[in-house]
Amino acid sequence: MTELAQIVAGWPLALSMAATVAAQSLRNGRRRSALNEALHELRRPLQAVALAAGPRLAAPGEDDDPIGLAAVALERLDREINGIPPVPVWGAVDAHTLVQAAVGRWQARARFCDATLELRWNAGRAIVNGDRCTLAQALDNLIVNAIEHGGATIVVAARRRNGRLRIAVVDSGREARPRSRRNSPAATIARLSGRNRHGHGLAVVRGVASMHGGRFVLDRAPSGSLAALELPLAEDDVDRAA
Repeated sequence: MTELAQIVAGWPLALSMAATVAAQSLRNGRRRSALNEALHELRRPLQAVALAAGPRLAAPGEDDDPIGLAAVALERLDREINGIPPVPVWGAVDAHTLVQAAVGRWQARARFCDATLELRWNAGRAIVNGDRCTLAQALDNLIVNAIEHGGATIVVAARRRNGRLRIAVVDSGREARPRSRRNSPAATIARLSGRNRHGHGLAVVRGVASMHGGRFVLDRAPSGSLAALELPLAEDDVDRAA
C-alpha cells in the first residue's frame, strides 16, 4: 500500500476518533453548564437562610458555623466544577474551640435521634497548623456518621499522644440502640437515603487527615465503633507541653 493510500485509509478512523472526542467535549460542556446552574440556584436558598439566621454565632474571623461551612463547601464545588485549584487557608487552629463547636453543632441532631453526644477533652491547650474549615468538615463527618450509624451514646474524646492530637468519636454500638432510637425519624430518613450514600464522608476525613500530615483510624464492631482523626501538634505547642 502506498503512503497516500495509507493516509486515505486512515481517514475514517481519524474522523471517528475526532467525532468521539468532540461529542465527549460537548457532553462535558453541557454537564458543566448544568452543574453551574444548579450551583447558582443552590446559593439562593443558602443566602436566604443566612439572612434569616441573623448575626453569625462563630467567633470573628472563623467560618466553622453551619452557614460558613456550607459557603466553603459551595466554593469548593464551584472550583471543582470549573477546574480551579483549591486555596486552603492555613493557620494556627485552637483545636479545643474547633471540636467544641463541632459537638455543639450536632447536639440537636443527636437528640432528634434519641442519642447523647458528649465531649471529653483531655488535651489541654492544643494548637494544630491547618485549614480550619476543612478540619471542621472532617469532624462534622465523623460525628454525623456516628449519629446516623452508631449507638445511642456518642463520645468525642481528645488527648495528646506522641506529639499528636487524637480526636476520637466513639459510639456504643448499634446492638445497644433502644427501639425508639432505631425507629426515630432521623434514623428512618437515613435508611431511606441509603442508596445515595457512598462513603463520601469518611473519604473526606481521610483526605483532610492526609492534607494535614495526620492519619485516620477506623475500627468498627457491633459493640461499638471508633473513628479517630490524628493531627500533628504545632511545634511550639509540643515544646510547651514537654
